[in-house]
Amino acid sequence: MTEFILVSGMFTGPHVWEDTASRLAVAGAGAHTAALTGLGGPGSATTDHIDLDTHIEDVLALIDSVSAEAGPDAEIVLVGHDYGVHPVLGAADRRAERIGRIVFLDTGPGQDGAPALAAVPDRSVREEVAGRAGGEGAGRDLAAPARDEWQRWGSTAGIPGTVLDRLTALASPQPLRTLLQPLRLTGEAASLPVTGVLCQANGSSIEMVQRRVDLGDAAMLPLADPKVSFFELPTGHWPMLSLPAELAEVLLRAATGEGHRLTPPGSAQSPAHLRPFLLDLPELPRERTGNVDLYLPEAEGPRPAVVFVHGGPVPAGVLPTPRDWPTLKGYARYAATEGAVGVTLDHRLHDMTDYQRAAEDVAAAVERVRADPRVDADRIALWFFSGGGLIAADWLRQPPAWLRCLAASYPVLASHPGWGLVDSRFHPVDAVAGAGTLPILITRVGRESPEIAVTVEEFLTAAEKCGADVEVVDVPNGRHAFETLDPTEESRGAVRRAMRSVLGHLMA
Repeated sequence: MTEFILVSGMFTGPHVWEDTASRLAVAGAGAHTAALTGLGGPGSATTDHIDLDTHIEDVLALIDSVSAEAGPDAEIVLVGHDYGVHPVLGAADRRAERIGRIVFLDTGPGQDGAPALAAVPDRSVREEVAGRAGGEGAGRDLAAPARDEWQRWGSTAGIPGTVLDRLTALASPQPLRTLLQPLRLTGEAASLPVTGVLCQANGSSIEMVQRRVDLGDAAMLPLADPKVSFFELPTGHWPMLSLPAELAEVLLRAATGEGHRLTPPGSAQSPAHLRPFLLDLPELPRERTGNVDLYLPEAEGPRPAVVFVHGGPVPAGVLPTPRDWPTLKGYARYAATEGAVGVTLDHRLHDMTDYQRAAEDVAAAVERVRADPRVDADRIALWFFSGGGLIAADWLRQPPAWLRCLAASYPVLASHPGWGLVDSRFHPVDAVAGAGTLPILITRVGRESPEIAVTVEEFLTAAEKCGADVEVVDVPNGRHAFETLDPTEESRGAVRRAMRSVLGHLMA
């Protein structure tokens, strides 16, 4: 028999698992919810001695109890949601021989030596708690969220209103020391099978993790191990409240070893971002200065320019860098063959906290391009890709007169709570209200991942409300990064239509 031990996250207790646990029991599995000290519900007094070790001991006691009751042949599956993954990992490290699998529920795996605070998505909370570390406030509690504050901790998509009311009413303050104490692991549980359950409305998906693996992100590479599997659910950060039946089914399947496996680096097929561009274009000379490359047309006089801004985050040290990826080079060469200067650049978007400096890199590159005597400084277009779309907010909010068009391909146009991007500056959905008459072109793919597709639809709705000048080029059968993934006539036609539109605004 499979015995599930369910460990909840910050501010919550066993009550969040009630529906999921009952469904697991009906399916014939054991379901046990961990009551972490201080997080048992309203009135659970917390004291300054409660830390991560306290909660690890809570989970250890439950493991020992379940083992004694179910017998040595029972397979224990530890499920950690949110903060709960830290006591789960600590306990698994001490009882590895009794654990059959660890399930990370919409959370990343904790790291040895790192406190749970490092995984809190809201930077303002991290700064507040870190500021109290070591002082008199370190032993106090972090207040439980009010009803309208849960979004700071993760998407509440799918939670019925009455259930959100109950979640708020039963929430407990979080003892600060549980967030500040580093997780210490010996490595005993490193060989255990692992399953990640990703919640798409909170901004994560299997596709996104695979992209990070393809880019060589060192933190993601262990997730391509065959013993690691994945599921995804179309809901927010609390699936036990929004999709309890679906979550129970996924947990049962995970216990049997099912799930999607990632493709490791070095497989037979090249990663998507390094496959050939879908158009056959002539080679053109390239001029490289610092982090900027220019592809120059065979034309006299100052020419308009299209600046192509890559997406991300892209881990630092990745080679080749984005300006040498086939897609960026392909678009820049295409622009140059049509009479415009094609510009690519590398910017420092290595993490979700890097948007400010990435935006500074883009702005500096644009000014360098405009200062080039071969460029018509009054005819510039900006073209953003994927996660780079959030940088477009700066240019939408107050478009300069020389910006003749803004384009974005399969862009991210709003942030999800789970991404930890709290700077409202990078929110194109809001910024489009200031776009005025600026022509905007969106290339939308029909097979986009849900967590990105919803941001595009939010943007188009906001643009329609404010009367923005938006043109949409649809690629119904295209995927994210379709230029290298889907070299079809439909895709080629979409690239040609998009370039023709952008250059039409530049040449007018």
